[in-house]
Amino acid sequence: MPIAMAGRDLMACAQTGSGKTAAFCLPVVSGLLAAAAEGGYGRRDKGSFERRAKPRALVLAPTRELAAQINEEAKKFSSQTGLRVVVAYGGTPMYDQLRDLERGVDLLVATPGRLVDMVERSRISLEAIKYLVMDEADRMLDMGFEPQIRKIVDMMNMPKKSVRQTMLFSATFPPEIQRLASDFLHNYIFITVGRVGSSTDLIEQKIEFVNDGEKRGFLLEILNKQCVRGPDGKQPLTLIFVETKREADTLRYWLYSKGFPATAIHGDRTQQERESALRSFKSGATPIMVATDVASRGLDVPNVAHVINYDLPKSVEDYVHRIGRTGRAGKAGNATAFFTESNHSLAKGLLELMTEAKRDVPKWLLDYAERPCYGGSSYGGRGRRSGGGFGSRDYRRSSDYGYGGNDYNNGGGGSYSGGGGYGGRSGYSGGGGGRGGYSSGGDGYSAGGGYSGGGGGCSRDGGGGSGDSYRSSAPPPRYYPTYPMGTTDISASGWD
Repeated sequence: MPIAMAGRDLMACAQTGSGKTAAFCLPVVSGLLAAAAEGGYGRRDKGSFERRAKPRALVLAPTRELAAQINEEAKKFSSQTGLRVVVAYGGTPMYDQLRDLERGVDLLVATPGRLVDMVERSRISLEAIKYLVMDEADRMLDMGFEPQIRKIVDMMNMPKKSVRQTMLFSATFPPEIQRLASDFLHNYIFITVGRVGSSTDLIEQKIEFVNDGEKRGFLLEILNKQCVRGPDGKQPLTLIFVETKREADTLRYWLYSKGFPATAIHGDRTQQERESALRSFKSGATPIMVATDVASRGLDVPNVAHVINYDLPKSVEDYVHRIGRTGRAGKAGNATAFFTESNHSLAKGLLELMTEAKRDVPKWLLDYAERPCYGGSSYGGRGRRSGGGFGSRDYRRSSDYGYGGNDYNNGGGGSYSGGGGYGGRSGYSGGGGGRGGYSSGGDGYSAGGGYSGGGGGCSRDGGGGSGDSYRSSAPPPRYYPTYPMGTTDISASGWD
């Protein structure tokens, strides 16, 4: 928060449940209040015929549920300040949201698709934006929102990055997101809190090897054991993750037939049904919720005692996000996963995760981890953007922090997309690329011997690559800002 309060652009990586929402809401609310004397408040002047709302702060979120949750938290932080917080997302009629906007808006929380629609209808103007926040940025890219995000930032009259303050928050930041940050952030500070991409130590993890036909039996056994009610007389909240929407509904009805009140949330349910399911789950009326990955990120449901991965996701990264729904805000939690033969590609990543968290590792998992399999190294699994690693490093060079000769977007040395890329040594998309260029010849990241290519040195995923792997090579320079306790001048040399 000191960095954000000082007006610096920020890329922040932190463990799930560590308070990222408060970390950007409080500085934004504080900044809006400090500038209140300038007038505006995102409202139209009296007697004006201007129909467009002009928010001064914008928070982008990947899902409706996360947008609604951020809206609730922002309203708490801005209570009795006179600031108006409005949310806009798809799945509900636009009319009611437009009525809210017409009353004025200071802080707008929105999903990318609905925001683009409203701007194109001339109901919102982004020309007054002073604060731009992107929460769960990697999730937005996973969901294919990059074109909308770039359109919002670059083509809809939003102030330039040197004028506004921009903050990116997530539990993980692969290299693709760091590249996006170079386009949207100005001379930013990169910080990590804890081991990025890891699970919190408050979560007790357990992995059970089962056959597909045994899952329901194991699930009933777990639920029967935890039927003991807490001091408040309520049954502990249990969140069960499955792979498909059909399985979510099927398992929900089956649990009901076995005497366990359950609800379900997935992408095919209407927004009203999803919100109703969340309310019922949070209140304890239905203490079991079966969900697809729509509920795996960002959602803050207090007092979730147990997360069960009935079906494991395709990557350890998503596994971390799922179990991060418990063990939040300093509270302990439990996580159980059902591991089947088809999950063998996750074994190495799960082994590293549990070893790092100092949890008991079953012998069968060690055996699976030693088996060769396709895909990258640990912490990525198959089908991910990069195939391995959480990318919790700052890939900028020290000379790039001050916008010297190595500019991210220009040609020459140190360029993300220019000729010769990154000084001809590790250019992201430069020609020639030399050693480690993203799409260059030779040892390029995606050419032969690159990030996902075949042989050649410096290969991250690749099969048959000679030379050192990416993980074993020396890490790029990392920026660790330090400042004495009580420092308020963030522009001091210790930050730059």
